[in-house]
Amino acid sequence: MVPALKPDVAVVQAQRADEAGNTHFWGGSGVTKEAALSARKVIVVVEEVVSKKVIQRDPNRTLIPGFLVSAVIPESWGAHPSPVQGYYNRDHEEYIAYHRESKEKDGYLRWLEARVLGVKGREEYLRHLGEEKVRSLLVKRHRRSIPVDYGF
Repeated sequence: MVPALKPDVAVVQAQRADEAGNTHFWGGSGVTKEAALSARKVIVVVEEVVSKKVIQRDPNRTLIPGFLVSAVIPESWGAHPSPVQGYYNRDHEEYIAYHRESKEKDGYLRWLEARVLGVKGREEYLRHLGEEKVRSLLVKRHRRSIPVDYGF
């Protein structure tokens, strides 16, 4: 028998959460839920913090309940170059650049300095990407779901 992993911390990205950490997520989730359920502490990075009422209006989207969450970090574009459904698309060019630049250790270290360690914050990161690139990744055609009647 192999014991289950129990990470100290899981940092997960989602669309939105309320201040208590109740987290809405939709789209392909990968192992997001499993990571949150297995970790001792969970940090949720979201595109936006919304009111408790928004979360309660659609309880089936609550992938991570607030009692599991240690911190909620509102950080728009926090998943880039990965996509966040409903907010922005995958940045294929950035993945290709990473793959090309990180084939060897020295290239990886240059990439890490330029894209992570040498960036002072999200605003500088987005300036580095450029306004045109950011605009090109935004969702252009929103496809809203039809409201559901949870009636009681």
